[in-house]
Amino acid sequence: MIFDRVCEIIAEQMDYPREKITMETSIADDLNADSLDIMEVAMAIGDEYDIEIDEDQLEDFVTVGDVVRFVESEAADD
Repeated sequence: MIFDRVCEIIAEQMDYPREKITMETSIADDLNADSLDIMEVAMAIGDEYDIEIDEDQLEDFVTVGDVVRFVESEAADD
């Protein structure tokens, strides 16, 4: 399931407990991610799913759910 794998990647990259990550988890507020953190997470997710994530798209990632929905839509296009 995409949600589980995305959460694993975020937990690993952000050194944050996996079990505390939900679809509603705020990337900036809950995970305290800065722009570099978000870029690193995006690169790891892009590598995992073989998708391109443009810098402009990163602004749309407010919650973990936003990231999951993006990956689901990109994966569906393949």
